[in-house]
Amino acid sequence: MKEKFYITTAIAYTSGKPHIGNTYEIVLSDAIARYKRFKGFDVYFQTGTDEHGEKIEVKAKEAGVTPQEFVDEKASEVKRIWDLMGASYDKFVRTTDPEHEKVVQHIFKKMYEQGDIYKGEYKGLYCTPCESFWTESQLVDGKCPDCGREVKEASEEAYFFRLSKYQKKLEEYFKEHPEFIEPEARKNEMLNNFIKPGLQDLCVSRTSFDWGIPVDFDSKHVVYVWLDALTNYITNIGYDVDNQTEQFKKLWPADLQIIGKDIVRFHSIYWPCFLWSLGLPLPKKIFGHPWLLMNNDKMSKSKGNVIYADELVEAFGVDAVRYYLLHEIPFASDGNITYELLIDHINGELANVLGNLVQRSISMGNKYFDGNIKATDITTNFDKELEEKINALDKVVDEKMDKLQISDAITEIFNVLRLTNKYIDETTPWVLAKDESKKDELQNVIYHLLESIRVCALYLEPFMPNTSEEIRRQLNNDDNTTSYSKENHYLLGQPSPLFQRIDKEKFLKENVK
Repeated sequence: MKEKFYITTAIAYTSGKPHIGNTYEIVLSDAIARYKRFKGFDVYFQTGTDEHGEKIEVKAKEAGVTPQEFVDEKASEVKRIWDLMGASYDKFVRTTDPEHEKVVQHIFKKMYEQGDIYKGEYKGLYCTPCESFWTESQLVDGKCPDCGREVKEASEEAYFFRLSKYQKKLEEYFKEHPEFIEPEARKNEMLNNFIKPGLQDLCVSRTSFDWGIPVDFDSKHVVYVWLDALTNYITNIGYDVDNQTEQFKKLWPADLQIIGKDIVRFHSIYWPCFLWSLGLPLPKKIFGHPWLLMNNDKMSKSKGNVIYADELVEAFGVDAVRYYLLHEIPFASDGNITYELLIDHINGELANVLGNLVQRSISMGNKYFDGNIKATDITTNFDKELEEKINALDKVVDEKMDKLQISDAITEIFNVLRLTNKYIDETTPWVLAKDESKKDELQNVIYHLLESIRVCALYLEPFMPNTSEEIRRQLNNDDNTTSYSKENHYLLGQPSPLFQRIDKEKFLKENVK
């Protein structure tokens, strides 16, 4: 049986269209899911939308539609963009799904009946956009520490989850499982800034708005967004309080939960305590990924510095955008995107290093051998280094992917492609082609080029699936061996450019205001 791998993204909030920074998370998660499938894992990849809360109710009213109509439209837009980016998810969840709502009610009731939820009154400073209560000391310059907006005093009857009950257990878990949260800086921030100063019990219901899952034994209350949203990771794979399906038993605990660094607190503090309350194991790893900045500034609609994925895809193609997101955002540091940088990388790595190599190699194979290429007994002085680099790819990419160093994994593949370009310069096939006695040597050179391209295309699939498929189509070869093979036989197709070079000045003048 294949080993299972359950990976989730945070569910996107349906308050507006996701920008390219929001989209990074789905592309990152998709690349990991695709790589795990490539390595033989039985992958289950879940994403979706978070659809309840006061902010949705307010925005729906402003738009003159019902909250359900509002979230239906926004969820459809999120799904459209995820699909556009090639996300290979197994399930797209929505927190307005009746089955999810039913199980959340059961979870709330179970926690209440066992004493982990109790009724009280909440007084505090409330940020509507973040749907979060804050104490005076947590504010930054008198404003919400997460989004910097104004807060207002609020007081209402509410149910509370006994977060404080789990403080010691959470501290110990962090110490005993250093791999639980990555990067390490996120874990240290949670431990020192939130857990050690003392956990306050958490407000888990609201009475001041209606757009939420009703508490079935107290109809004045709706379940507060975090209990509703976080539990999607279990409700949608077959969990219910008295009934765990075979799917749930197989998939839980999650192997990897990918979230933005701004919501690590909810996933590393609230979520573990909810799971313990239900008697469930914790996910194996939570990865709080960095942000994608625009001109080194956080994207914000109010600042007018937002780029949308569909606009970039229309201009540059899906795989070019995927490549940039995955290669240019480091493991633990924020990345940066500008049109200038994107075009530079398309022209440099994609059009030149990759595209030019594929086109040259296939063109030479067609020109000199009518596209019919086999291995020969002849070797050159440069073959060994290239073969060794091709054969080392599996180990080095695996090491990087296991550490979630996606950018470095892609760099390793492009290092082999660069070496393959160098191999052309060293072996000078255009010179060999002039000497009939060097025919076998020429065929050996082209065979090495094709083998390198074939193996690199296999490893590029998780990151650039369309490009990988197109390379394999042009090679007209379906061998999935992940190392150099002497047994291949190529009957090449016709080459066509994978990526066109872009005139940067012309593009910026015509498209960037």
